[in-house]
Amino acid sequence: MYIPRMAHSQITEALKFFPVILLTGARQVGKSTLALKLRQFPNYVTLDNLTVYSGAKEDPVSYIEKLPKPVIIDEIQKLPNLIVSIKEYIDKDRKNGQFLLTGSANLLAFKTISDTLAGRMAIIDLWPLSIQEKNKSQKGILDFILQSPDKISQSHVQQKISENQIYECMITGGFPEILKINSFRGRYLWFSSYIRTYIERDVRDIANIRNIDGFIKVFRLFASRSANEFNKSNIASEAQVDQKSLANYIEILKHTYQIYTLQNYSPKFTKRQIKSPKIFFTDTGILCHVLDIENTQILEKHSAKGAIFETFVFSEILKHSSSIDKNIQIYFHRSSDKREIDFILIHDGKMTAIEIKSSKTVSKGDFKHINAIQDKSTREKFNAGYVIYLGEHIVPFSDVTLAIPIQNIL
Repeated sequence: MYIPRMAHSQITEALKFFPVILLTGARQVGKSTLALKLRQFPNYVTLDNLTVYSGAKEDPVSYIEKLPKPVIIDEIQKLPNLIVSIKEYIDKDRKNGQFLLTGSANLLAFKTISDTLAGRMAIIDLWPLSIQEKNKSQKGILDFILQSPDKISQSHVQQKISENQIYECMITGGFPEILKINSFRGRYLWFSSYIRTYIERDVRDIANIRNIDGFIKVFRLFASRSANEFNKSNIASEAQVDQKSLANYIEILKHTYQIYTLQNYSPKFTKRQIKSPKIFFTDTGILCHVLDIENTQILEKHSAKGAIFETFVFSEILKHSSSIDKNIQIYFHRSSDKREIDFILIHDGKMTAIEIKSSKTVSKGDFKHINAIQDKSTREKFNAGYVIYLGEHIVPFSDVTLAIPIQNIL
């Protein structure tokens, strides 16, 4: 059964203003399915087809000119240079909504290609399914979090999802196909096949990696560090790869939507890129698979439970932030005296600080770092500070600080 995606309305809006739409995201995230649901595009070709690929590669200019339009071109990352011919075609007679490109690698990785369609192409990221999409809900996590704290403290929201369902959501993740599988063995086989296919297809499509074993080691090491800052020297040493290769692997994992690096928030913008970022897997299903967590009983007792829970909350925030009209900037914060806050959201000139706690209780001490940044906040107005946890009740700790159950806001 098809699950409507939040990106649908974004594409429809972008068609009014851009000749080219690039729908990009990880393999098997649902790009082709979504594209084929768009009635504005009656024509479809895929570069997975060897005949289509050969024809487009042999004479790209003629191929683009003869294509019936509007048209979907699937798997564009297989032939990124085709975009040059698309640009030439558009510049002859610019009409909005002519091309919808889908790809499992972000074409911004190819600087010359992304520059080619500057001002002509809207880029829309498609992430794994959010809880909002799964539940077909009108509101997502940010609709709740970005409210004023007084509205949240006065709300009496019924819990939408149980604690056990939260664990189950972490283990299954958000890939549409995995939701159709209801056995542990079936999930294991799907995730194993996904990772193998990803390595064999996407990685080889965009990079000539000679040391595949080294790449896989880095991939697995990042899984053990999701929701944590990472030291490149330590990772390179453990994986037995050089620093240049490691930097290349990180970019590949980012551009194929397997990981996301979150920058440190600092009062001075120039310092944000200097400090070590935190790394997150973009899907907790893949993460749990790599960590050999196959059921809720293992997850509840696992040493990485807190990191997986934080990764899960981050992924929900990331998915929702990419689909709403507001400009939401997401950071973490670690000060020189090692005061750390899991997430800093900057929105409408205001700051919301969020701590994640994978327990059923919250104490005043859990807000100490939030209180510290509240006292020092100058550039952005401090909006609120929340501890998101696995308990049952919304508990105010001050006018602007609250403990909020994750079950209430998904």
